[in-house]
Amino acid sequence: MTAAGGRAPLGGSGVTVGRLALGTAPLAGLYTPVSEAAAEETLTAAWDAGVRTFDTAPHYGLGVSERRLGAFLRDRPRAEVVVSTKVGRLLRPGFSPPGTDGFHGVPTDLARVWDFSAAGVRASLEESLERSGLDHFDLVLLHDPDDHGEQALHEAYPALAELRAQGVVRAIGAGMNQTEMLTRLVTEADLDCVLVAGRYSLLDRRAAEALLPACLERGTGVLVGGVFNSGLLADPRPGATFDYAPAPEPLLRRARQLAEACAAFGVPLAAAAIQFPWRHPAVGAVVLGARNAREVTENAAHAAVEIPEELWRELDALVPAGEEGRA
Repeated sequence: MTAAGGRAPLGGSGVTVGRLALGTAPLAGLYTPVSEAAAEETLTAAWDAGVRTFDTAPHYGLGVSERRLGAFLRDRPRAEVVVSTKVGRLLRPGFSPPGTDGFHGVPTDLARVWDFSAAGVRASLEESLERSGLDHFDLVLLHDPDDHGEQALHEAYPALAELRAQGVVRAIGAGMNQTEMLTRLVTEADLDCVLVAGRYSLLDRRAAEALLPACLERGTGVLVGGVFNSGLLADPRPGATFDYAPAPEPLLRRARQLAEACAAFGVPLAAAAIQFPWRHPAVGAVVLGARNAREVTENAAHAAVEIPEELWRELDALVPAGEEGRA
């Protein structure tokens, strides 16, 4: 797959990522259980498609994602792969009812505990290494510090920076579903990259207002997730979701207009959604989740579709500046 073969640097870390990365939350039972066999088939399909960048986290399935990804990579050349994990949630003995945080078919005897302390960062990384069986992670991200911003900036970030200086990790950053705190972290810390989910898509371009310019100015790499805005840009049917809730009618109508414009050029809406972030010079990679091999194959095909500039102009005109992601 051509789209997966290109590489983009993560700041000055020396780490480069493929233009397409696989997000592994779905493989840990996000919204519906996924068997070990299905997870392995999905990872194999991604590998065969040329994907060599994988994103995981303790949060995903209470450790299931890290274990499954690590087992898959065990017999593959580690030097070819970039693996990111996250810190901020420790897994501790407790009880998580089935479906907690959207994950199904995962352990119920563990609970997530927020912890952005320096000690929490070190413990989280050590436990992720143990779960995955990997000897190192290339990239470690602060994970959703929305309600823990000060601790993340003043305790977790310095701990990650120290681990980077020691060579324990190669690159550090932050991953969030909002742009304001990511922008602050980019400007006040020395991050190699950010992962912004849902805020730079065909429908929601808020990352372009401050975050992406800040990343360009600082030389911070950008990974973009959530390009389908949780489903609306994959299939704008009645009942489709935007940011994990039923899409408001104005956004559903706009998504249908985007789909109609794409159809006039013979381009699937999903292809435009995947490729949209690459148009910005700050963006190095798009992170796509998949729960089966078919989704991987479809995403790979959509990433390789030729999209004429005239269509991009029409799509841009359908999303007026200042109205992105607003109902």
